[in-house]
Amino acid sequence: MGMASMSSTGESLRLCVFDLRRGQNEGQELDKILFFYPPDLTFSTQLSVIGLSEGLITFSRLFSPEAACEVIEAERHSHVFYEAEPDIWMVMVVEKNKEIEAVWRVDALRRVLKEVHSLFVMFQGSIRALLEKEPTGGLIRSHLYPFITDYLNDLFVGRKHQLPSFRETLKERGTVQMLTLARDAALEVQSLVGVLDSCAGTVRCHSVILYHDLLVSTTLSPDDTVDLFAFSVMRLTTNALSSGTSSWSYLRKGSGSPQISSRSTSVPPLGSSGTSPSGNGSNTVRVIRPLQHDKWLKGKDGFLVTDIWGTDATPTILLQTTQERLYLMTYQYKSLTLVLLVPIAAIVNGELDISFVKQQVIDNASTKILKVEEKLSKGWGGENAYHVSGYRYLLVDNDMEVSRASPPGKVATLAKESLLALNKVREEVDTEKSRSKQEKDMEICIRAKNNAWAIARVSRGKELYMALEKASETLLDATDSVQRFSNRYCSGAFSMD
Repeated sequence: MGMASMSSTGESLRLCVFDLRRGQNEGQELDKILFFYPPDLTFSTQLSVIGLSEGLITFSRLFSPEAACEVIEAERHSHVFYEAEPDIWMVMVVEKNKEIEAVWRVDALRRVLKEVHSLFVMFQGSIRALLEKEPTGGLIRSHLYPFITDYLNDLFVGRKHQLPSFRETLKERGTVQMLTLARDAALEVQSLVGVLDSCAGTVRCHSVILYHDLLVSTTLSPDDTVDLFAFSVMRLTTNALSSGTSSWSYLRKGSGSPQISSRSTSVPPLGSSGTSPSGNGSNTVRVIRPLQHDKWLKGKDGFLVTDIWGTDATPTILLQTTQERLYLMTYQYKSLTLVLLVPIAAIVNGELDISFVKQQVIDNASTKILKVEEKLSKGWGGENAYHVSGYRYLLVDNDMEVSRASPPGKVATLAKESLLALNKVREEVDTEKSRSKQEKDMEICIRAKNNAWAIARVSRGKELYMALEKASETLLDATDSVQRFSNRYCSGAFSMD
């Protein structure tokens, strides 16, 4: 499976969100708790976990005031920290397990926290903004509890949650995977994007196009593209709709039915503040749960429909870079998924204007959509399209937030020793990056117990990780192999000359 499996009934995972600006007075300590999993733990236990986290944050700031606390390793647990917003902290506490499968990188766990927060902000806005809108905290809790719980459902198989383990070391959450286009296909895509951009008249729309689970085109910033790509692969693409669950290899496969009790999605009453989910003594606040399973269907006109936002209501998202809210419309043709984002300012007459935009897509873009799908399907190499014989690799462009990797089926052929060595190499790169405030080139090579080579090269914002399992290769042979790969597939970006 590639994930570290741990029982949900014990102390193996705790995840909390809290606000350092709240609950500082005696008797108001519970006010700082914005989310806690598992939710059925006693408030004294929750406060104990959060109190310890606060203490560790404060202690670490004594030695490093400018750098946020990232991880504290205790004897039995790892405490992984992520400051999602100023003074809004997310903390994951994972139990250390002697099982070999429970070996993970801290950065991979932090990326889980970062992803769930980014997705939450894309739909609901920032946590701080919701707290300022309703200071008792009831409003933010009523949104955080179901949202994070729905996200955690993707990390569950039966009664066990599965965190990214060393077997996922050739994956990079928080990046997009691009489809390489031939020149004729790229021209057709460019023509289609031009039509989509003008579907709302004089107001420019944005679009994101995917083929299977790969990004074809985007008019959004890299950060916004990452967020919308993640959500699309989780819930919108043809693979997601057909399987009822995310198609990402490090998320669960199988039944899409919720694995966490419905009690987890409700907001526990907080005795100190006496607030309800709405924060004003009623339960009238409508809670949007965009990560629910089995809530998206393909309509007769090709557009996806959902009742998550209400009957006949069109979904909206918030762009991270511009803070602009837009309507989200998704059109599918075969394995092609088109996500159209229309500024709210362009929609004056509500659903009437929405229907007009959809009709514009059908009338003006249908022919181009057929042509693009035909071009992409002819050039589609299948799930092994980016396999390079003799190599198991991960290529990351941090500036563009793009990654490419060996297919999961090929990575699965690596020996456990090779994967553990790769995981160690990645940990060393993570450590060097956190220590240095400036980008620097580096190369790290480790000989695994099975005599495989695990190699990392970092150069000008790009990272290359590779496993070579030819036991007869010397270090010189291995570095020559990396050099050939860099020259042929990376335009020499990792050349050591």
